[in-house]
Amino acid sequence: MSRALNRRVFLASSAAVASGLALHGAPPASAVPLAPRVPDIDVRKAALRDPSEATLTEAVVLMRRGKLTSATLTEAYLERIERYDTTYQAYAEVLGDAALAAARKADRGRGTGGVLRGIPLCIKDNYFTKGVPTRCNSNIFEDFVPDEDATAVARLKAAGGIVLGKGQMGPLATTRATLPNGTVTTVNAWTPEDPSVDPGGSSTGPACSVAGRLASSSIGTQTGGSIVLPSNQQNLTGLKPTMGRVSIHGVIPLSFTRDHAGPLARDAMDAALMLQVMAGPDAQDPRTLGLPDVPDLIRSATPVVSRGGAVRMRRATRIGVPADFLSAQKELRGALLDKLDAVSGITLVDVTYPADWALLTGTFNAARLSERTEPFRHWLRADPAKFGVSLLSWLQGLMLSGDEWITAQRAKNHLLREVLDGVMGRCDVLLQTGPVPFDILGLPEIAFPIGFDAAGVPVGAILGGQPYEEDRLLEVAAAYQAVTDWHTRRPADPVSAGQAAPRLKAATVRPRLSAEEAAAASA
Repeated sequence: MSRALNRRVFLASSAAVASGLALHGAPPASAVPLAPRVPDIDVRKAALRDPSEATLTEAVVLMRRGKLTSATLTEAYLERIERYDTTYQAYAEVLGDAALAAARKADRGRGTGGVLRGIPLCIKDNYFTKGVPTRCNSNIFEDFVPDEDATAVARLKAAGGIVLGKGQMGPLATTRATLPNGTVTTVNAWTPEDPSVDPGGSSTGPACSVAGRLASSSIGTQTGGSIVLPSNQQNLTGLKPTMGRVSIHGVIPLSFTRDHAGPLARDAMDAALMLQVMAGPDAQDPRTLGLPDVPDLIRSATPVVSRGGAVRMRRATRIGVPADFLSAQKELRGALLDKLDAVSGITLVDVTYPADWALLTGTFNAARLSERTEPFRHWLRADPAKFGVSLLSWLQGLMLSGDEWITAQRAKNHLLREVLDGVMGRCDVLLQTGPVPFDILGLPEIAFPIGFDAAGVPVGAILGGQPYEEDRLLEVAAAYQAVTDWHTRRPADPVSAGQAAPRLKAATVRPRLSAEEAAAASA
């Protein structure tokens, strides 16, 4: 489909969603999702030695070759969870017995088949999961057990995926994962003994589970950076698709116009495979209807390599570089630009933000606060204490007046024109210094690792794309990962509490976010 038509559909869909409506109508016959086929990739030696080291794609290939069973892989993850999750605290709920039973069933050739058959996954705890507590890390949902799966979860299961557990998250998907009183729980898998290091939020547990080799892949949600930021902080590849590309039916809401569902994975191919399964129209989520077909994302995530071994782009791509891109992490970002510039088919293009960029992406970003209060007004009236440390940001939403919200919607429309006609008028994808602008607009983003800072904490980049062009983002990330190895690095395991100890001691001192800090960090 042409970019011009994509843009028209996106603008119409955005206007409908902003008005509280959405496009209606059954999906066209051509919108039948693709049946994903995993390419027969080379499997790294590290993955042959240790199944928990394998990427999702490597695990699929090994199972297809008869070199790995689902039970072996699931047991490897459960063993690591038993040994290390007291420190990581990546999981809110572990379904060990059920996961292992499903794995053995998959190995016998029974149950659901599909491209993810027998693959253990971590699901963020704001996705409805049938028969499993889904608390959204909140006292509001402390006793909630859904009687259905969220659409994204149902599709992963239908493809053969196994729910290993529910990933811990920021309270009601706002900050990094904490207890309701603000005490930090989930850590960064790269610095497990230092809970003060930011692991990213609110999809903290899903990110930690994949980075710490406690799951093959995971899914999270993003309203204000909650997929791309934890991915950047923990050396993962996270993909936030265009608004409506993945159904949010069965996801506990935060913002109707900004909530997105997407994968947090180990590399571009894994992210593509997860999104290929999750994406597509869903009659239960009108935002997903009437959109362009989902492209072949797995093909897009397959690097193009010449006979001489040189990597080239699948199609010519202009990458926009903002004037302030090198203002932070100059050495690592400069190296990123050098690597990208050396790939045949990539052209780096300087872009300039409009004069009102800070106002449009800063002040008017507060409009999200009123959207989050709308579905929770009952609890705000009945028992505000249930919101814990995040209460302040919910109260801020109540204070936003109707005229301020309308002004913010006008600012959003202006920002959309500035981005599509201005900033991205000269490029196909855009390197960003933060996720907020594309979160406000519902445009797609991909995060991928580009190195480590002086303290050994991962550093990543965020690339934004045109409407419904997740395939273009994957092409760039896959080409970069074909010429670098950052995405293959794994963190060391937490320090053992003793040779005979089967578990690790939880950190004795964990920081605690204040109400003001929680509000400032809120998605």
